[in-house]
Amino acid sequence: MPSVTKLRLPGLFLLLSFASAVSYAQDLTPRAYLITAVHSNAVTLTYSSFNGSIFFVPTLPIKDSTGNPQVQIFSYYHSLDFFGRSANFVASLPYGFGHFKGEVRDKEEEIYRSGLLDAVFRFSVNLKGGPAMSPKEFHSWHQKTVIGASLTVTAPTGQYDPERLINQSTNRWSFKPELGLSRRWGHWVLDAYGAVWFFTSNDDYLSHNPLFNPNGTNTLSQKPIGAFEGHLSYDVKSRLWFSLDGNFWVGGRTTINGVENPLTLQSSSRIGGTAAVPISKHQSLKFSYSNGAYVRLGGDYQNVSIAWQYSWLGRPK
Repeated sequence: MPSVTKLRLPGLFLLLSFASAVSYAQDLTPRAYLITAVHSNAVTLTYSSFNGSIFFVPTLPIKDSTGNPQVQIFSYYHSLDFFGRSANFVASLPYGFGHFKGEVRDKEEEIYRSGLLDAVFRFSVNLKGGPAMSPKEFHSWHQKTVIGASLTVTAPTGQYDPERLINQSTNRWSFKPELGLSRRWGHWVLDAYGAVWFFTSNDDYLSHNPLFNPNGTNTLSQKPIGAFEGHLSYDVKSRLWFSLDGNFWVGGRTTINGVENPLTLQSSSRIGGTAAVPISKHQSLKFSYSNGAYVRLGGDYQNVSIAWQYSWLGRPK
């Protein structure tokens, strides 16, 4: 018969697999299709703290599980002229750490992880309502209806060990095409986005692990996730604004070695708020809070974030 330790460890690995992944679809990003003058630049440093419970499929012998992942992100933004339309590119490099714990077969287990996470790249282009503009033209432009499209790519650049179930990297590529609409009425701005996440397979998932597959490899695949997001924000004055945020996502059943688990369907939503505050001509702060409104599977986290941004105009030399 297997030892008690071997009985407990598989459950713990499953706990960590769910807890370590803050879902791609959980993003809450007001004003993602904001128009800026050509050759606008910004560097952003973000700190996000997640804390809360983790929900599992009912068949797992895991209860009272919690996690507190912390993520720091360095991002660079640059706007450009794309065939006469306003466009921008963002590159983000995140680093994360955190503790996760839970009761597995009535015994408390916990683990700590830290390291580089997967890099994220986003290209966005305006389709209607915002041509590429110089700073002088942009100063006299007033937003009405803006429609944009973007492609977000997550690259498997983070730390990954195929023998471990919890990793900083997902060891696969992810792609999110999205359409976004932004409409302004005076001081009010309404944003709505619709997107789908697509994932390549992880062909080296929990491979050569002595408890699961000591002599071979496993393939993990995941079905697409549909993601929908909405924001209502109010401008107090230039660069000082507040917003109410919400989203919903569904899909993402996982398959291991060709066998799909129907209990891994995700269907959840989050609500929250954001405040942007200028502190100088080139600097600003952004504060945000969100919580799970409905969580069917995965992390039911409270999230608090603060971001510092430095922006400037000018063509790279």
